[in-house]
Amino acid sequence: MKLNRYTLAFLLLSPAFNMFGQQELLDQLDAIAPDSTFAVQATFKSTRIGIGHSVETRRKGVLEVTAQNRFWNRPTEETTQTFAADKYNGRYELAYGITDRLTAGGAFGTGYTSIDLFAKYRLLYQKPKVPVSISLFQNVVRREKNPGIYSRELNFSDELAYTSQVLIASKINSNLSLQLSPTFIYRNADKLIDGVDPSSFALGFGARYKIGRFVSLTSEYFLVDDPSDDITTYGPFSLGVNWEIADLMLQFKLTNARNLVEDKFIARTFNNFNFRNGNLHFGFQATYLIHFKHSNRLKK
Repeated sequence: MKLNRYTLAFLLLSPAFNMFGQQELLDQLDAIAPDSTFAVQATFKSTRIGIGHSVETRRKGVLEVTAQNRFWNRPTEETTQTFAADKYNGRYELAYGITDRLTAGGAFGTGYTSIDLFAKYRLLYQKPKVPVSISLFQNVVRREKNPGIYSRELNFSDELAYTSQVLIASKINSNLSLQLSPTFIYRNADKLIDGVDPSSFALGFGARYKIGRFVSLTSEYFLVDDPSDDITTYGPFSLGVNWEIADLMLQFKLTNARNLVEDKFIARTFNNFNFRNGNLHFGFQATYLIHFKHSNRLKK
C-alpha cells in the first residue's frame, strides 16, 4: 500500500504532465483505487420531471410532502383558451425514503377522485463508467367509476388500475438530463367495456435543462400505443419551469393532461396540446422535504 502512495505522489508531481501523461495518470488511479467512484447526483433534483416520475428516489429518512393541481376552462365553440379556472384537479401525496434506493408513498386525488399507492426502487446508479441510472416504478390506484358504462356492478378489484415503468435516465452534463420511460398500464374496469382493451403501452421522453443555479426548464412527452377501437387519446405533453428553494421545489407547467395519476394522464388524455377549446391546462406543484435521518454518501 505504501508503494502505491509513493507512485501516486510521483505521478502527480511529474513535470512531464501532458495529454498522454494525464491519461496514464487516470489509468493508474483507476488501478490503485477502483472503488473510489461515486454515483452521479441530482439527475433531476425532483422525483418528478414535470407530469411524470423521474428516476430519482429520496434518501433514507426523508419525507416528501407534495401538492399538485391542474386548472382549465370550458370555453364555448366561439371562444378560445382563457385559462379561467372553471375546472380543477388536485392531488396530495406523502412519500418516504425507506432506504436510499427505495421510496414508497401514497396520495389522495380530488376532481377525478382517486387513492393511489406507489413504490420506486433505484436499480442502478449512474457513475463515471456506468452511463445511465435505472429505477423501477409501480403503482396501484383505486378510482370512483361511473356505473352506467359497465356491463355489471363493479366490485373493489374492478376499480383498480396498475402502472409499471422502467425509468432510464442519464445526466449528460451539469446542465442537461434525459430520460426514457417504457410504461405498461392495466385497468381492470376496462375489461367490462366492449371494444376497450384494458392494457396500454407507452414510451415516455423527458428532459431537464438547467438555466440557473436554482432554475431549470423541463419537458415531457408520452408516445401512447392504445389498441382500443372506441377511444381516441393523445400523448400527454408538458412544458415547465422548476424552481428550487432549499428543501422546497416549485414546479410550474403547461400541459394537455388534466389528470394527475399515471393510468389516466398517460393513457386517457382526450385533448391535444394546443390553445383551442380548453386543451391547454396550467399545473402547479409544490414539494417540501422533511429530514428525519441523514443518510451516508452513496458509494460504488
